[in-house]
Amino acid sequence: MKKYLIGAIVLIAVIVMVKTVPDKKVHKKVMMEAVKEYVDEEATKLGLGDDVLSNLGKGIVNKTVEVALNSKLEVDNYLLFNMTHVELDGENQILSLGILGHVFTFDKEMLRDALESSAKEKQEQKDERKAAKEAEKEAKNLEEQLKKEQKRREKEARKEQKRREKEARREQKRLEKEAKKKQ
Repeated sequence: MKKYLIGAIVLIAVIVMVKTVPDKKVHKKVMMEAVKEYVDEEATKLGLGDDVLSNLGKGIVNKTVEVALNSKLEVDNYLLFNMTHVELDGENQILSLGILGHVFTFDKEMLRDALESSAKEKQEQKDERKAAKEAEKEAKNLEEQLKKEQKRREKEARKEQKRREKEARREQKRLEKEAKKKQ
């Protein structure tokens, strides 16, 4: 009888755990709350008040993190619990654990690293786009220079051709004059 009772309790516990595993939205919501709290703490440490400009900055950071979470956050479901992770610097970083309807998030140091990594990645992407634009601009300038050089050479070739034709006409006239003198 005890075996059946223990088995039933374990079965009920497993069913409860399976039914109460939080979904990705709940993980994201809890993480965004943690991000907001972290950003507010950092702003307070830096002496930023609740003026419009600092609120705008906080909003930008929060939105940036939210966009990053939407695109990079992955949930691994292990039936009784789930975990979210994101790839940072080529490594998977576990961000939260969801079990029994609750989400337990990462520590603030990991959040700081994640925010810095996200900002660094965005800056690298921005730098890459800038370098690509500069390379494209340089290629365009080089192409224009080549076209100008080609036009200059064509112009010089036309001038040289005209000079030769003029010289040939002079020589022809001279030869005609000499032929008339001989007659």
